[in-house]
Amino acid sequence: MSSLLFSPLTLRGVTLKNRIAVSPMCQYSSEDGFANDWHFVHLGSRAVGGAGLIILEASAVEAIGRITAQDLGIYKDEHVAPLARIVKFLHEHGSVAGIQLAHAGRKASTSPPWSGGAPIAPNAEGGWTPVAPSPLAFDEKSNVPTELDEAGIQRVIRAFAEAADRARTAGFRVVEIHGAHGYLLHEFLSPLSNKRTDRYGGSFENRVRFTREVTRAVRQRWPEELPLFVRLSATDWVEGGWTVEDSVALAKLLKEDGADLVDCSSGAIVPGVKIPAGPGYQVPLSERVRREAGIATGAVGFIQSAFQADSILRTGQADLVLLARELLRDPYWPLHAAKELHAQVTWPKQYERAQN
Repeated sequence: MSSLLFSPLTLRGVTLKNRIAVSPMCQYSSEDGFANDWHFVHLGSRAVGGAGLIILEASAVEAIGRITAQDLGIYKDEHVAPLARIVKFLHEHGSVAGIQLAHAGRKASTSPPWSGGAPIAPNAEGGWTPVAPSPLAFDEKSNVPTELDEAGIQRVIRAFAEAADRARTAGFRVVEIHGAHGYLLHEFLSPLSNKRTDRYGGSFENRVRFTREVTRAVRQRWPEELPLFVRLSATDWVEGGWTVEDSVALAKLLKEDGADLVDCSSGAIVPGVKIPAGPGYQVPLSERVRREAGIATGAVGFIQSAFQADSILRTGQADLVLLARELLRDPYWPLHAAKELHAQVTWPKQYERAQN
């Protein structure tokens, strides 16, 4: 029986050679948002390793939308050239290049994880005031964000659309809108972080309005033949928060708005939540969204073995699997998985001798 993991996947006018995607992973290695040699080597090695799709890390659509001052950015035209260099290499080695467009919202202005990840105050060197749907800090140590007014909301929507233009100029063939992990779009979705009383808060219809407007704005600027993904935290894992039922309802609307795939992650809207993490723990979320919303989905989270990944696809729980830590540990995971599953793939000619 042939492996579904190594079968092609076509979304709009783009065909992935297999269904293995590199999940966006923040590297906190930029200066002023610019990609550099670290990104080139990090991402290029995953292309040589055989991944069908490589999605660059959360890339801020405006400077105040960075988690840290070391985040990748796509908020000015000068960012395009170093990104284009990476995209060219990824495409030359058989992968499709994608990029995640992001805004950190109230989780912005922090130090990198290896420096403690603590919030940096606006009056401190390198710090700034975050923005959010409501003036609620993530936790007692975090900066209190400024509540976005409607003019600010429209500014952010334009920033996402302009970032999509830059992504196309750089040659990317997939864009993903980051609506998960407690960042700005997720903050609007969840009643735990959105306490607004205007047309962007309160009811489900109002709370999803911002995400839908961003999606439509990006879709309008993103070429019709190229796919658009949206990453959601499919549940907040806490009573009174965003639920998988909400995600199904939103996924149906996003499909109408021009999204082609929902990348199903979860959590991170508030601290201290007990999440039942374990191998494939988020896969049922992907399965439910796929089945009930009638849209393609990606599964992510503790997907470790080739047989596990193939089974997720075979049982109809997702159309694509996204790996992060496994591909950090082993950039050649796709090639090793192909050997395990007896799939026919082409090794880079530079490594053919090692396979004999």
